[in-house]
Amino acid sequence: MKKALIIGAAGFVGGYLTRHLDSSCGMEVHVTKLPAEEIPGNSGRVYNLDILNKEDIVSLLYEIRPDYIFHLAAQSSVGVAWKNPALTIDINIKGSVNVMDAVRELYYKPRVLLIGSGEEYGHIREGEIPIREENRIRPGNIYAATKACQNMIGNIYAQAYDMEIMMVRAFNHIGPAQPPIFVVSDFCRQVAEIEKGIREPVMYVGNLNARRDFTDVRDVVEAYGMLAEHGQPGETYNVGRGESVSIKEVLDLIIALSGRNIKIEIDRNKLRPVDIPVIEADISKIRGLTGWEPKIPLRQTIEETLNYWRDKV
Repeated sequence: MKKALIIGAAGFVGGYLTRHLDSSCGMEVHVTKLPAEEIPGNSGRVYNLDILNKEDIVSLLYEIRPDYIFHLAAQSSVGVAWKNPALTIDINIKGSVNVMDAVRELYYKPRVLLIGSGEEYGHIREGEIPIREENRIRPGNIYAATKACQNMIGNIYAQAYDMEIMMVRAFNHIGPAQPPIFVVSDFCRQVAEIEKGIREPVMYVGNLNARRDFTDVRDVVEAYGMLAEHGQPGETYNVGRGESVSIKEVLDLIIALSGRNIKIEIDRNKLRPVDIPVIEADISKIRGLTGWEPKIPLRQTIEETLNYWRDKV
């Protein structure tokens, strides 16, 4: 049985990826978390790990000897990155280099998937949508810059040390249990609280004009599994739906699913210093390699996320 190690499994994607690799791929799954984190209901074997300590990574890799490594550990909020850039740089760049360097010391070559972001493309120009992997990157925020750096270093390690490292640029992924620091989950939580009468019928929002490429997290982890097995070392792959919708369209759908009369107000704290107008993926590269396609409709994902928060609040 093949072994998979998910580094940073306590986050939103980690649980979904663990279940997918276990149930759909038949792998023996090992996962890491920070000592203060919890992974409720996790089916993998759990280890405490701080990726800022390289020696701990080396020890764990020699203990587990994974065939596949999924590097999910990251500071993944654009908003938090603006407020705490140093932390974001430490985790997303220094931590990733520690992981790659630890893998380099092994006597065999596991396949490593580095998770990046569609935010790396940054200021997308007219005529570049949908955006391809070969497009020039122009990061527009600190989080994006750190992920772009991770991507470049991953490519260098793959070539310089003949390592089987693949890079992903994952566009916005959403679904039940996503933290409310992300826009769709935030909207769904606010509506659920309004429905329960614990919040006035007013929603506080940021920029509604931005267009984003939203994909269900269950489709995303399926893509990760395929790329870990079939991706070409040193290559980068977009993972997204392949079409964009405005934040306003998402908000309108959530309110329509609620059926409530809700007032909309702009919250200045939710506005970013720089916001990219349109982010939309060209997914022909991963489709051509693996046949992967997103299957779950956006409406279904949003409705299930709203129902999650209805149960949660």
